[in-house]
Amino acid sequence: MNATDRTPADLLRSALAADPARPLVTFYDDATGERVELSVATFANWVAKTANLLQGELAAEPGDRLALLLPAHWQTAVWLLACSSVGVVAEVGGDPAGADLVVSGPDTLEEARACSGERVALALRPLGGRFPQPPAGFADYAVEVPSQGDRFAPYAPVDPDAPALAVGGLELTGAQVVERARADAARLGLGAGSRLLSGLAYDQWEGLSAGLLAPLAAGGSVVLCRNPDRLSGDDLDKRRESERVTVTAL
Repeated sequence: MNATDRTPADLLRSALAADPARPLVTFYDDATGERVELSVATFANWVAKTANLLQGELAAEPGDRLALLLPAHWQTAVWLLACSSVGVVAEVGGDPAGADLVVSGPDTLEEARACSGERVALALRPLGGRFPQPPAGFADYAVEVPSQGDRFAPYAPVDPDAPALAVGGLELTGAQVVERARADAARLGLGAGSRLLSGLAYDQWEGLSAGLLAPLAAGGSVVLCRNPDRLSGDDLDKRRESERVTVTAL
């Protein structure tokens, strides 16, 4: 990867330039049977659309704080990179009452109502489906994002030394996120073409790193598993084989 990359959004841009067609995120939800595979190009397109929604429709600015109330999910990964693209601080599991914006899954809507700013809800349904009935007081992500632009340019340059991510008691700048992700990739033995299977939650650094950031920094990809406790040992072994997994983090 490019040694000059200093934010997670930079890492994605380098991945897109290097090999847009390769898989980046393969997502399983073992409670629903869902499987989604996103190439670098498809993932980057979702990130661009979400960043345009964040900057344009939601009027988010660099330094704003976004409470991200979502589980380990491919759409959560998209929001993390969209925040990095705009310069918004992603507070994973953050307090909505103290945030400028909130992005919530279906199970945390009541908690999310404490945010006095813009509120976005994700149904987390297969294929990015919308809510059957939009929750009052929230924009439905699946309704709002398709019409957004496929390319993104920030109104202001993103400062890699500004706060970018808060998770599990840590607050990190964009440059620190990249540095930590690269260190984790080296520790795990990840390289170009590596496939890391992660069943870790996104509420701690270790889960975010294994489930997105370290593979991205290494030029690898992630097989992200939600509800992996529903799998038997044999099924997990079969998944490792079918997905050509090289490293596992459970």
